Amino acid sequence: MKLLFVADPLEVFKTTKDTTFAMMREAARRGHQLWACEPADLVWVKGARVVARAARAIALTGDQKAWFTVLSQGELALADTDAVIMRKDPPFDSEYFYATHLLGQAEREGAKVFNKPAALRDHPEKLAILEFPEHIAPTLVTRSASAVRAFHAEHRDIILKPLDGMGGMGIFRVGPDGLNLGSIVETLNRDGAQTLMVQKYLPEIVHGDKRVLVIAGEPVPYSLARIPQGSEIRGNLAAGGKGVAQPLTSQDRKIAEALGPVLAARGLLLVGLDIIGDCLTEINVTSPTCFQEITQQTGFDVPKMFVDALEAAVREGEDA
Repeated sequence: MKLLFVADPLEVFKTTKDTTFAMMREAARRGHQLWACEPADLVWVKGARVVARAARAIALTGDQKAWFTVLSQGELALADTDAVIMRKDPPFDSEYFYATHLLGQAEREGAKVFNKPAALRDHPEKLAILEFPEHIAPTLVTRSASAVRAFHAEHRDIILKPLDGMGGMGIFRVGPDGLNLGSIVETLNRDGAQTLMVQKYLPEIVHGDKRVLVIAGEPVPYSLARIPQGSEIRGNLAAGGKGVAQPLTSQDRKIAEALGPVLAARGLLLVGLDIIGDCLTEINVTSPTCFQEITQQTGFDVPKMFVDALEAAVREGEDA
């Protein structure tokens, strides 16, 4: 198959832990052709198709630093590939949004895009949990400072976070004393101009913020518990959390099996559920990670499971 990865610049990949690299490596092992571009390379003009200008056909070298070599470079119509894998990291900003529309046009021209562009738009990673209230902790989404104060008065120990953050960016905890609640709300909601999310603090975070991967509706049997270190409340690996792979708990599996088929039916081939204790906290759909950490610690081959699912999805599209 000819695979086009739409991603961040290849030169910034950290191959020892990068999930997109792990996908590429498994695909290359099977003999698939690898192409790569950035969202800025996507172009459409009336009378033509969506193309990736300056797309690069690459081969993997096996070297950790100079990990790829460019075989050729040029314009590539997305519909001339077997699959387009959208792996641009957050934030989900205006440019990401526009890229999903170009990818949607490519779909209309015959391209197969994973995850489906419309599904990326319909599942903002923090707000997507609102559809599944039976699995989440007490949660508030608001611009109102008074609503936040009332939520704090009820739950006493809370977490506040922006809706467009990633890697633990902009997350605050306010305890029963309410210290700095006003200034934190002002910082996050910018005098009512920006919506924020508030959730009851879950003390189970000390045991990790678990990333549960769901591929084609089926959960990977191990999660990666991202455990806060030192005085941190954030388990995100980008914030210094320690990643520890562990078997899914019964509640992890219950949540994954409830959501997996629903999300897969909407065109989300790969999803990363974040679970603290027994509560779902986020649904990650843009570029879920943790393939390498889980594979290295458990021996379960997550990239293999993903490429198996990708091949099956492409075949299914051809048969439809």
